[in-house]
Amino acid sequence: WGVVLAGNLAGTLLVAYVMLNLPIFDTSTDKAFLEIGHKVMENDVSQMFSKGIVSGWMIATMVWMIASMENAKIAIIILITYLMALGDFTHIVVGSAEVSYLVFAGELGWKDFWFTFAGPTLAGNIIGGSFIFALISHAQIRSEKDTTAKLERDRQDKAEKSRREKQQQTLKDADISMQNDI
Repeated sequence: WGVVLAGNLAGTLLVAYVMLNLPIFDTSTDKAFLEIGHKVMENDVSQMFSKGIVSGWMIATMVWMIASMENAKIAIIILITYLMALGDFTHIVVGSAEVSYLVFAGELGWKDFWFTFAGPTLAGNIIGGSFIFALISHAQIRSEKDTTAKLERDRQDKAEKSRREKQQQTLKDADISMQNDI
């Protein structure tokens, strides 16, 4: 997980640097990228954290849904990321591209990147993602326990029924034997 996060952060920082420093976009597009980064940084530390919880939950839910929805993977990704953007939720990977663009443009320091954005957002993402996976795991384990308990009850009921049938057969055999003796 840590290696994937480090790779994602390195990639987003590189993309932000390249987007700013290579003549890829016109001036209005560069200004739009700066506005996006400033919009993220309008959040204070507690907002970064709380919005990070929601986006961590959403991404973890998306990952769980993708694993079980073979034909709707693209639609799920589009829906969840659209909802994240609509809600202005903070995410460590996506936001790193947006906020590091400000850093590379000289409009934000690395201290603010790490302590105002990255730290609180990452903590929120971890809590949100862990929460949903804990719920899913709990539900799955509970379901398995319920299924196991039902199977055990069914096995015991079947064994009890078989024992009663044998007991009744033994009584019938004894009754027949007594009638034959008379």
